[in-house]
Amino acid sequence: MPPQEEELSLSNLKPAQPRRARKRVGRGLGSGKGRYSGRGIKGQKARSGSHNMRPGFEGGQMPIYMRLGKQRGPYSKDAMPVGPHRTATIPVNLRDLERVFDDGSEVTLEALIEKGLIKNTRTDVKILGQGELKKKLTVTAHAFSASAREKIEKAGGTANALREPVVKKRRTRKAKPVAAEEPEETTEAEAPTDEAPTEEATAEEDQQQREESE
Repeated sequence: MPPQEEELSLSNLKPAQPRRARKRVGRGLGSGKGRYSGRGIKGQKARSGSHNMRPGFEGGQMPIYMRLGKQRGPYSKDAMPVGPHRTATIPVNLRDLERVFDDGSEVTLEALIEKGLIKNTRTDVKILGQGELKKKLTVTAHAFSASAREKIEKAGGTANALREPVVKKRRTRKAKPVAAEEPEETTEAEAPTDEAPTEEATAEEDQQQREESE
């Protein structure tokens, strides 16, 4: 006969799994985790708060992300976004407008949110030209790509940009005009005169006069 099951009562309650003893550090040498409490002797990891190091911290030595080469341009977190080529925008393609909107509809930022193409209007929306557009739509967004604008106008619609693209002006250095060299006019005062005789020439003349007189 199988053993009779004991009736459940407060005196025979047991956990479903054996209980694991909780590790209690720093409770004397007899506890098994006394003295250094499992932290070893001195050092950074023996101090309080030592396990809250940021990701990528290598103990003070030059970390890997600083040892590797960098891309061109500013890359720090506070330098982004930089310039028109790094401005954050939400892309919306023409194929999505073709799929969601009806012919003759007016596409605005609020309509894009309503259709679920964008979440909010905090970031600029740029219409891109991926896909085909056969419906006549009046699209209003912050920016348009050249192909998107061309396809919208080709289908009979209009593209209204909330922010006109900034055209960069190229700086050109103007060449300095070369002045024609004019011959300098010499005045009578500045005209070249006969050079004064040197001491050696005068001495030779005196000697010749002496020889002739003798």
